[in-house]
Amino acid sequence: MPTENELLTIDALMQHSGVQFGTSGARGLADAMTDRVCYAYTAGFLGYLAFRNEFKPGTEVAIAGDYRASTPRIMAAAAGAIASCGGVPVNLGYLPTPALALFALKRGIPGVMVTGSHIPDDRNGIKFYQPGGEILKPDEAGIRQRQVLVPGSEFDAAGMYRAPFALPAETGAAYREYCDRYLDFFPAACFHGLRIGLYEHSSVARDLLGEILASLGAEVVRLGYSDRFVPVDTEAIRSEDVALARQWSRQFALDALVSTDGDADRPLIGDESGEWLRGDVAGVLCARYLGVRHLVTPVSSNTLVEQCGWFTQVDRTRIGSPYVIEGMQAALSAGRRSVAGYEANGGFLLADEVNSGSARLSPLPTRDAVVVILAVLMLARQQACPLSGLLALLPRRYTFSDRLKAFPSELSQARIASMRSGDAAKDVAAVNAVFADAFGNAVKLDVTDGLRITFASHEVVHLRPSGNAPELRCYSEADSPARAAEINRRCLAIMESWRS
Repeated sequence: MPTENELLTIDALMQHSGVQFGTSGARGLADAMTDRVCYAYTAGFLGYLAFRNEFKPGTEVAIAGDYRASTPRIMAAAAGAIASCGGVPVNLGYLPTPALALFALKRGIPGVMVTGSHIPDDRNGIKFYQPGGEILKPDEAGIRQRQVLVPGSEFDAAGMYRAPFALPAETGAAYREYCDRYLDFFPAACFHGLRIGLYEHSSVARDLLGEILASLGAEVVRLGYSDRFVPVDTEAIRSEDVALARQWSRQFALDALVSTDGDADRPLIGDESGEWLRGDVAGVLCARYLGVRHLVTPVSSNTLVEQCGWFTQVDRTRIGSPYVIEGMQAALSAGRRSVAGYEANGGFLLADEVNSGSARLSPLPTRDAVVVILAVLMLARQQACPLSGLLALLPRRYTFSDRLKAFPSELSQARIASMRSGDAAKDVAAVNAVFADAFGNAVKLDVTDGLRITFASHEVVHLRPSGNAPELRCYSEADSPARAAEINRRCLAIMESWRS
């Protein structure tokens, strides 16, 4: 590792460090995210903002993180870069990504969130927020081109600080503002009489979500606390979390069970039987309670959002919050109002203000879990039904998703590319050669993101390489939960054969 100052571009750093921009922020193995790499990424982000006159010496920069083991070190490295660039790091501590985003948006300052979201503890990431919200794909391209001067003398041969930067004292302002956002909007004591299980695990929202629910009148039963990071993925729920939810619901006579992923931008909501709601169902129910008229959601989300007839318009995008945000911005620019978005993982993005009587919920155009949990619980109260009863309001369409781990990205991209050449007839024939024996003939292909196949049976299989890890994801949709799961299992078996 150089001991002299080194001038490099973020693009070059990406190539040799293995830390890459994914669907949301920069991510990589925690060991690859050395202090030097994290310093350079943060300096590149601030350099990009300076180029756009959105950062100058003396500017405050909010910084927060999740509970994974590598987070404190990476937060300190990012704070060191902020200070070296002339900024003032503001330490928000350990709290949800949307809480950091809210704090930064209210003050018009940049933000840096250290989190790997739902991926395993041996990985981590950094999400960047410009003064107007999270960075989008054009911003990522701009950051990649920035040149950064890395002070080699500050780092050892392993890329770690010789004298680690000390984070400033933590402020509790962001925690309080985020709690108050929801306590001020939802009716007082609205959950009185509800017994709600809070699956704490290593969620960074476990304290504040418990406080919010209790303040709104619920009896909160805290469950599953963990000192070690638990990679809860709301799109591919672990079998142990399925079993725990059913066990806890019986054991503690719960009306609902709630949780989030690691950085609390994706919700988990279980009904009174401990059955987890799919994220793209929870997103639709949340939008219904909030009275949203124009929805933006990725192509992977359940088609019941169009079939239910609740919304004036539904726009589809590529997978990832930056694309949903771009879609919401386009809707607002076209004069649309009451605009929001959600992803298949359940994360909800609010682009426009919501009013309920004299209560106001301000826009928060980044993935949020807490608003979904509270809105779905309130919709059940409004409909005077248990959580499971909300499903009766929706068309009978069900999704399921899972993934093949340690699946080389190059292999998955090559196999999918062989079925999306651009020649429609040729591509349908290629798809049928792989899948017709299992699912019948394909009638529609959608290449918005990966390859989404609709069969003559109206069943759907969607293949997509992960943007965050060497994984190949499969999304499926059918008219029953069992069939959606069976389709997914058979599709994963076909994809597994591609390894040989």
